[in-house]
Amino acid sequence: MSFNLAAELQQKKTDGLYRQRRTLGSAQGARVQMDGRELLNFCSNDYLGLANHPDAVAAFQAAAGKYGVGSGASHLVCGHSSEHHALEEELAEFTGRERVLLFSTGYMANTGIVQALLGRGDAVFEDRLNHASLIDGGLASGAQFQRYRHNDVAHLHECLENSGARKKLIVTDGVFSMDGDVAPLPDLARLAQQHDAWLMVDDAHGFGVLGSHGGGVAEHFSLGAAQLPVLMGTLGKSVGTFGAFVAGDATLIEYLINTARPYIFTTALPPAIAAASRASLKLLREAGPRREKLTKLVAYFRREAAVLGLDVLPSTTPIQPVLLGSNARALDWSAALEAKGFLVGAIRPPTVAVGAARLRITFSAAHDLADVDSLLQALADCRHLGTP
Repeated sequence: MSFNLAAELQQKKTDGLYRQRRTLGSAQGARVQMDGRELLNFCSNDYLGLANHPDAVAAFQAAAGKYGVGSGASHLVCGHSSEHHALEEELAEFTGRERVLLFSTGYMANTGIVQALLGRGDAVFEDRLNHASLIDGGLASGAQFQRYRHNDVAHLHECLENSGARKKLIVTDGVFSMDGDVAPLPDLARLAQQHDAWLMVDDAHGFGVLGSHGGGVAEHFSLGAAQLPVLMGTLGKSVGTFGAFVAGDATLIEYLINTARPYIFTTALPPAIAAASRASLKLLREAGPRREKLTKLVAYFRREAAVLGLDVLPSTTPIQPVLLGSNARALDWSAALEAKGFLVGAIRPPTVAVGAARLRITFSAAHDLADVDSLLQALADCRHLGTP
């Protein structure tokens, strides 16, 4: 058997599924330099505009001067610095949990948590639209793997009723990364308690944005640790830095320290990143005006997009997907927008279902109303491009 990778790549091009990296020549922001051009950026996850905030940059620079640029080892060897420890304590206080554990990436956090908690004889129940890292963690855990229909509480109840597993874990995104909608967490928490299951939520896209203080879906729905025992969040989106964390009770965190392989066997984040995250977390706490501005921009976009007849999925979060259907149409719209000076990603399978290609438009508090008006005009000009 031989590998014909070139032919497989060519088939991806034919199917409109080929992906290429772009080279960014500036910091993240509402406007970025890419391939020598300035573009208005509507595809970043820097929802609060903190990725290049002077306070976070200064904290990073100061910590790099003290700790250097690398952590040198995993947390359990000699890589766990005072900056890491302080960030964990501050995140625990902010999330209202006993303890927090840092991971080097969100993907590693999700796969590591699920695989550590489950094994053969157990069962994991995952929303059909969960992030790939959650799906991969569930599949690799060895537990019976079941996917329930998207946000379908009745279907999940049926799956739980029919399970005889010794341990059951319900896993869901808090805010779904490609649709922008929010999971029905109070209903899921009630089901978890009814069926003696645990609930795990990946709040990568809600943390910092939802809740009056930016506490994410847990604050938005007023869910404490008893109702939501496994809360995962990331630092690379609203916080504007890098890395991830899981928040829970002290026993959970100690257990993961001793069993989560991606934590045990990975070099710790650079201490300077942890220091920058601490500065950003302070900004996030005080970012009420940024969140209010973001909410107004999203509401304005949705109202005007409806007037234009755009097929925008029902989302009240900064993720505003414009459904286009075919891969070719999504690519055409993305290219046309870029020609007009806008950076908007074309999302295609396997990230979304076949026939559900879309533009994933994301808003930031760094945008202003004029930016949104410009985008709306550019989208209006694209409406003649292709058929679904």
